[in-house]
Amino acid sequence: MREQIFTYGQYLSEKFGCKVSKVPVSISGFTCPNIDGSVAKGGCTFCENDSFSPSLDKVKPLKGFFLNLDSLENPYLDKQLQQLEWQFTALSQKLSKDNGTQKYLVYFQSFTNTYAPLSTLKALYEKALTFENVVGLSIGTRSDSISEEAFEYLAELAKRTEVWIEFGIQSIFDETLERVNRGHDSQSVKNAIVKAKEYGLNVCGHLIFGLPGEDKKMMLETAKAAYELGVDSLKYHPLYVVKRTALANEYGRGEFNPIGEELYLEVLTEALKLKPAHISVQRLSAGVDDDSLIAPQWCRDKNSQIRAINNALKSVGLKY
Repeated sequence: MREQIFTYGQYLSEKFGCKVSKVPVSISGFTCPNIDGSVAKGGCTFCENDSFSPSLDKVKPLKGFFLNLDSLENPYLDKQLQQLEWQFTALSQKLSKDNGTQKYLVYFQSFTNTYAPLSTLKALYEKALTFENVVGLSIGTRSDSISEEAFEYLAELAKRTEVWIEFGIQSIFDETLERVNRGHDSQSVKNAIVKAKEYGLNVCGHLIFGLPGEDKKMMLETAKAAYELGVDSLKYHPLYVVKRTALANEYGRGEFNPIGEELYLEVLTEALKLKPAHISVQRLSAGVDDDSLIAPQWCRDKNSQIRAINNALKSVGLKY
């Protein structure tokens, strides 16, 4: 009999007693300190944000506008609140119809969703919590872009609702983070996760396998480090190349070879075997099925990925 991997869906259904889904929203005007020049320029080499979360209402981010300074006035707040409500309504209705979802977490997904004046964050988060059948928030951000004030506010919020912070760990190796132009080092992530846990927040970490220059041993070291930091949940991703990225240029020059499916499955299954049972899993792979994907081609077919992952898990006595 195969061992069942503890999934995030299981965690939510056990806690709330019904089908709960995350509703991803993309708020126009948000940016990233690695894009606006605050910590670096150009963003991560693999990042073309629309490939991960296509915007439903594109507004070009304003350079330097969203800083963690509460004194700044936000002239776009009304538009952002309207956009938030429109996206949530459309996507929650679809989830309810397609898979019987009864309750929701609003997932602030695109860009860096604590990189704004605290007054803006409060307005958006509180608005999201007023939507029908919403039981909490999941907030995607960077370890270098969340202030002490934001931590304190989220800790208070967590006393009355479900609150998750999602940090992109990606790798614990500084040479890798520098090569992909991450804009912060591994200690930054470690500090942020420890602090989030001290504040009593739930933490989801994102891991990328196949980053430039990394071998199997390095990928597994990152996974083990994430577990030891005390994350509550994880997302595992292969690194793929999409158009309009610095990584696409590296690939075109022959300076980067994407991870093969066989190696990815090998690393993934070993990482899952090492994972403590209480840490839930939110995602086991990722990909793009449109013409923005350059490589590897095995990331194009989601159904094929799922079959391959299920077979690999079965071979080591696991089930997802």
